Amino acid sequence: MPYGFNNRILHVDLTGKNISVEEPGENFYRTYGGGPGIALYYMLKDMPPGVDPLGPENLLVFAPGLLTGTVAPCVPRYTVCARSPLTGAFGKSEAGGWWGPELKAAGYDAIVIKGQAEAPVYLWIDDGKVEIRDAGKIWGLETGTAAAAIKEELGDERVRIAQIGPAGENLVRYAAILNELGHFNGRNGLGAVMGSKKLKAIAVRATGRVEVCDPQRLKELSRWVSAEAKVHPLSKALHDMGTPGGVEGNNAAGALPTRNWTNGTFEGYEEISGTRLNQEILVKRGGCFSCPVRCKRVVRVSGEYDVDPRYGGPEYEALASLGSSCGISDLRLVAKANEVCNRYGLDVISAGLTIAFAMECFENGLLTLEDTGGLELRFGNKGIFLELLRLIAYREGFGEWLADGSVALAKRIGKGSERFLMHVKGQELPMHDPRVKTGFGMQYALAPQGADHQYAQHDPFFVPGNPLGQKAGRPLGILEGVPATDLSWRKVRTILYTSFLNFSYDSLGACVFGFIARSVTPYNILLEIIEAVTGWETSLWELMKTGERLNTMARLFNCREGFGRDDDRIPERLFTPLKSGPNKGSLAIPPDDFRKALDLYYAMAGWDEAGRPRQGKLLELGLDWLAGV
Repeated sequence: MPYGFNNRILHVDLTGKNISVEEPGENFYRTYGGGPGIALYYMLKDMPPGVDPLGPENLLVFAPGLLTGTVAPCVPRYTVCARSPLTGAFGKSEAGGWWGPELKAAGYDAIVIKGQAEAPVYLWIDDGKVEIRDAGKIWGLETGTAAAAIKEELGDERVRIAQIGPAGENLVRYAAILNELGHFNGRNGLGAVMGSKKLKAIAVRATGRVEVCDPQRLKELSRWVSAEAKVHPLSKALHDMGTPGGVEGNNAAGALPTRNWTNGTFEGYEEISGTRLNQEILVKRGGCFSCPVRCKRVVRVSGEYDVDPRYGGPEYEALASLGSSCGISDLRLVAKANEVCNRYGLDVISAGLTIAFAMECFENGLLTLEDTGGLELRFGNKGIFLELLRLIAYREGFGEWLADGSVALAKRIGKGSERFLMHVKGQELPMHDPRVKTGFGMQYALAPQGADHQYAQHDPFFVPGNPLGQKAGRPLGILEGVPATDLSWRKVRTILYTSFLNFSYDSLGACVFGFIARSVTPYNILLEIIEAVTGWETSLWELMKTGERLNTMARLFNCREGFGRDDDRIPERLFTPLKSGPNKGSLAIPPDDFRKALDLYYAMAGWDEAGRPRQGKLLELGLDWLAGV
């Protein structure tokens, strides 16, 4: 019998209302893992090039990781993939929480969805039974109300629900998918793909469990990780402060994106910091299935901005994108804006950066009050912020201009506004400045899904003298630390290797907050966990080759869709010095050095000068079936 996976892929055709199950066999899982590996296989095999991202031919794949659903620590994650309506490229977004483990326990390793329903529906998966149900009564509802209605209809409060809100229904191109109201597949607009299929939600209930090969050994390993997580400096910091702790650290480094990246420090940073959040609005530390780190923030606010703790709390990305990027220093307003995004189903990063871009355009006279419907789009204007988010979600008034993202907005405005854009491949940048940590520039340029801060590991873990980075790097052959602002071959190699590593983590369902270099669990313990779950004799070599295989497949998908070297670029603003903070007037990325670094990454990855994987590399990775793509 299979261990760790079910050998069952659920296929759902919403047009024909057909449901089928495929059993691909053990070699399939050992080749592609779970998560994005499963999605890429079906997207490259069964989806023709050039499909409309919001059309019925686009595949929407939900796929937990290979280890997800077991009691292994820190592996709760699942991936959603499709062709992105925001970028037109490979769309990929991960989430933690409880939904992915529930799907695995219900007997399925992935759901591959095609077609388009005639009227709103939701999927109901009750252990192995699958039903397409009418969602007419819940279409249009905010996420909290919709989740309650589904649970009432099914008569079970323990149902796990992945769903979209009004933003996804209205095809906002950066609409999110969320589960349990506080865990998000936020990026790439995959909520809009779900909305285009008129699929409101996927509700899952499982009474079984995922079988593992050696349950006793897995329990022992889990206990070790749980004990270490309490004392390990990185996992302990994540538990104590969560990602909001990044506000203070990035501001001190001059790397906190402020007013649409025009500055690297924010005078109001203390007001939106992790310390202030812990002191004033935190009510508990939440977490995901079988995770001892518990990095999630759950907040409550009363008064002018009532914030419901059911929706969790803001992460660092929300505090910076909805806060400093827009010049907002009111913690309670930012927490409310985060909750509003969760109610509507909006990606906080793209929402915040699209608004910040519009604010810079307004302040430079490129947008007028007539354009905005009378809204003063000035940095720091608190009075318009929540209304802007509502307008976006419902595509009303000026929200219609904002709902397709900053690149589409720049095309609509014209007048040279594109010089203020902060995006890669059409996706707005996460809240990390490559001028201070140059590896982020390479991550943003090379990530197949557009600007992404988890495509590879972060520069500070591998700087000289960092013992935790040395522990992570040496088994990969990275024997010397690399300065954060370096762009030499050593930095390129570090990004290459750790981009493979992070793809392999995604295939396992592993959260980077639970594993080296970002946290507690080293490679040898991870390999033992894989063996205890699957029974496979495996190695770091096999793990890295899986990651390289998926990285290559994602690149090939983008090549097939017309993306190439010219799309591997970063905003011009990053080639200019910072205007404030400790790095004022310095640390601009040298354009020639950046282009040379990309050339070197291509060569190291086995891609040609245009960025296309060479046939020899495809064959070496066992991807002979893609050699002619």
